Amino acid sequence: MQHRATSQIAAGNALVVDDHPLFCDALTLTLRSIANFGEIHTAGTLENALEAVSADPKIEMIILDLNLPDVNGLDGLIRLRNATPKAAIVIASSMSDNRMISRALQAGANGFVPKQAQRAVFQMAYDAVKAGQPFVPEGYIDPNGQNGEGGNQEDALQRLSSLTNQQARILNLICEGKLNKQIAYDLSIAETTVKAHVTAIMRKLGVHSRTQAVLIAQEANFNRVLPTTE
Repeated sequence: MQHRATSQIAAGNALVVDDHPLFCDALTLTLRSIANFGEIHTAGTLENALEAVSADPKIEMIILDLNLPDVNGLDGLIRLRNATPKAAIVIASSMSDNRMISRALQAGANGFVPKQAQRAVFQMAYDAVKAGQPFVPEGYIDPNGQNGEGGNQEDALQRLSSLTNQQARILNLICEGKLNKQIAYDLSIAETTVKAHVTAIMRKLGVHSRTQAVLIAQEANFNRVLPTTE
């Protein structure tokens, strides 16, 4: 089952998440041209984006670049989806091969637009998600219908999407090789709290060790979904 939100976009606010100022400005102008949003926020990191959606419950549409400095693979999308389950999230990325689009939709995106697309494509994406329909670019072919590959990645994304934002942060730190004591220090929480989160993470991921949890997380990394070069 794919994890997709089906929110209806009203004349609320929007958020553009991109670490490149020029792209951020261009996407903001694009949003202003296709809909009457009250306010359009911008963020250059996932953490800033999470702060924005926490501070403004009127954010109803998010344009998200997957390649941010503080996230690894699709975990940024998963964390943002968990933080704002009712907002429509449209990915705008230069990495727009079929497998990447498929994984983004499975991780909770409402739509996917290649970053180089014309303004009319963003308009079509807006219209689609406003109507509660997913949007994919012209020519998209679901790779899961072509062969048996990708099953493990789908399963990994579904498990990861069940984590809370705090659990996702802790899993990222586990992937960096940090121990519970170090994680507690980094997040300013008690070590017993970290242990409880780690136990919950392993239960949700269906694993019995930290190493297995890391392997699950790696299934969502960019290098597992990008096309293979000859």
